[in-house]
Amino acid sequence: MAIGRVLRPRRGRSGRAAGRRARAHRPHVAPQGPHAADRDPPHGDQPPGRGRVRGQLPDADGQRGPFRDAASHRARRRAHRRVRMARRRDGLRRRRGRGAGLARRGSAERSLTGGSASARKGEGVYNVVVIGAGTAGLVTAAGTAGLGGRVALVERHRMGGDCLNTGCVPSKALIASARAAHVARHGSRWGLRDREPDFAFEAVMDRVRERRAALAPVDSQERFESLGVDVFRGAARFVSPHEVAVGDVRLRGAHVVIATGSRAVLPPVEGLAEARPYTNETIFDELRARPDGLLILGGGPIGCELGQAFARLGVRVTIVEMSDRILEKEDPDVAEVVRRALEADGVRLILGGKARRVKRLAGRVQMEISHAAGDMMLEAEALLVAAGRAPNVEGLELEMAGVSFTRQGVTVDRHLRTSQRHIWAAGDVTGGPQFTHLADHHARVVVRNILFPRLLSNVDTSVLPWCTFTAPEVGRVGMGAAEAVKAGVEHDVWTQPLAEVDRAVVESESEGFAKVITEKGGDRILGAAVVAERGGDLVHEVVVAMKAGLGLKDLSGTIHAYPTFAEAARRAADRYQKSRLTPRARALFAWLYRRARRA
Repeated sequence: MAIGRVLRPRRGRSGRAAGRRARAHRPHVAPQGPHAADRDPPHGDQPPGRGRVRGQLPDADGQRGPFRDAASHRARRRAHRRVRMARRRDGLRRRRGRGAGLARRGSAERSLTGGSASARKGEGVYNVVVIGAGTAGLVTAAGTAGLGGRVALVERHRMGGDCLNTGCVPSKALIASARAAHVARHGSRWGLRDREPDFAFEAVMDRVRERRAALAPVDSQERFESLGVDVFRGAARFVSPHEVAVGDVRLRGAHVVIATGSRAVLPPVEGLAEARPYTNETIFDELRARPDGLLILGGGPIGCELGQAFARLGVRVTIVEMSDRILEKEDPDVAEVVRRALEADGVRLILGGKARRVKRLAGRVQMEISHAAGDMMLEAEALLVAAGRAPNVEGLELEMAGVSFTRQGVTVDRHLRTSQRHIWAAGDVTGGPQFTHLADHHARVVVRNILFPRLLSNVDTSVLPWCTFTAPEVGRVGMGAAEAVKAGVEHDVWTQPLAEVDRAVVESESEGFAKVITEKGGDRILGAAVVAERGGDLVHEVVVAMKAGLGLKDLSGTIHAYPTFAEAARRAADRYQKSRLTPRARALFAWLYRRARRA
């Protein structure tokens, strides 16, 4: 529909006729512009006595005379029509070009942003000011800038945050080196000689840092500035709901995203801070030589992953865990497989032990432990604390912006809005599960919600996978069996041991299982756990099935390549299918077979 029809009421026949009569008596205005000489006088603007008469064409002297040649008249009218249409198309192109240019240049001025793309760095109003250059902050900044917004990104430490510098990336590089040493040490499992690997511990740690450096350019300041993001280095603090100060610079934003992540915390143990322990934030940069013993306080995912890796690299490792088992958030059968693997690699586990006092003496760490079996004193050259994390909210002065928060993190709704509707929070700082992939999901939700405030998206963690990168790995999604019992959810468990999966047997990797939890009496999947080599990869078949609403019947009916580890999930689904074969169903099938024989 034409814009004019929206803005003006439609006129009937009489209204259009009146309009033509009014135009016929308007005073003549000479055409203006570069094409004025080429334009025809408008209807009704002829000199007196020479009005346009139907059936007349200009004479040779340019004056209109009697109609002589109908064919030439029609040809002339068609030519005039083509000229007018060409001019109209040309004008539309020019207007569209100007509009597109204004849209590109002025995307920051639209109501969702409020900034000016032409302003210098630090000046004007930004569409979005992002605090923190970890996963959530980087994805938010890149997504907003890629959609035409003007973005300021503030980072007080290293670009890439915890995942790149002190978490996922360096730890997996260390685990890869440890796996290679383990394979060499146990070569007889594959028909090779067992041999102690010959390596320099310093070279392993150098490789960890080199692998981290190889990925750093993706998250670098230079790359994000090339994307059009203004990067500011320093500590950020709110001075008002729309203003963030970084040193002497004040950044104004239509929206602000808090993505400051989390940090390792030290439990309240006497002398612990004075003993200068490592955390995941320091060990990859500061540990150079192989320590004569490593104490690890905490038997969660970080403690188990790093403890096993250092043990495989020849370090004497002791893990102290307050609970009566490691990985207490996992089902007991899952944790038991990992416990056996850690002890097989030489890790000493002290379960149910509580650290009471720590001191450093003559270059060594001494830890006093209270235990049900009696107090004990542990000693090693190095101490690693892996006993939890806390959100980074200190120093932000959230009170100045009116943002609510607790010790668990910034308070957000299901759209990731804080108590201020234009301020958002994403990633670990929100106090939820602390996974890089969840921080990525948070950032995508924030970008969509800033762009489409009337179509707000929700955070969806109904199908949230995670992995503990021990050997074997633990791939998880959804609800565990113990969690279902605690929640009072009636359920069934379908378990497939890897010892019955051919690929696992031939590769001598048969320790572990695949387990699927379903609703009671049905095939709807509630969760799954895969304890296996590459279990973190294998669980994603179940992740996709849950997201797509597929059940165990669908997994069982899907062809899987043979021989693969992926058959474990399909065989677990087969167990569900076999459970449906009741005695009554067996009797029916037997009758059908007898009938088929007679036929």
